[in-house]
Amino acid sequence: MPVPMPTTTTRWRCTQCGNLTRFDVTRSTRLTEYVHLDLGGEPRIEETEVLSETVESVRCRWCNTADRIELVDRPGAAGTEDGTAAAGDGADDSTDTEAGPGQG
Repeated sequence: MPVPMPTTTTRWRCTQCGNLTRFDVTRSTRLTEYVHLDLGGEPRIEETEVLSETVESVRCRWCNTADRIELVDRPGAAGTEDGTAAAGDGADDSTDTEAGPGQG
């Protein structure tokens, strides 16, 4: 079952390793583009209208699993009264490492 795209109040989370920030997303997009060709024949896309977009798969970049990704609430988006995230809840990506857990 495909995982929906995150919204302004949700985000993805890998239930296997806890990753909140690094995912490989495969999606299909159907769109209409207005292409302007200059007199030399060089194309330039001037307008794009997305007709439909489907997320086919979401894979965790850290542990490479695709069947353990869930959509969870973002801290501070709807859960706290003042709209700010609590310390240590992972809302600040600066605490995440590029290598991932146990890799550096």
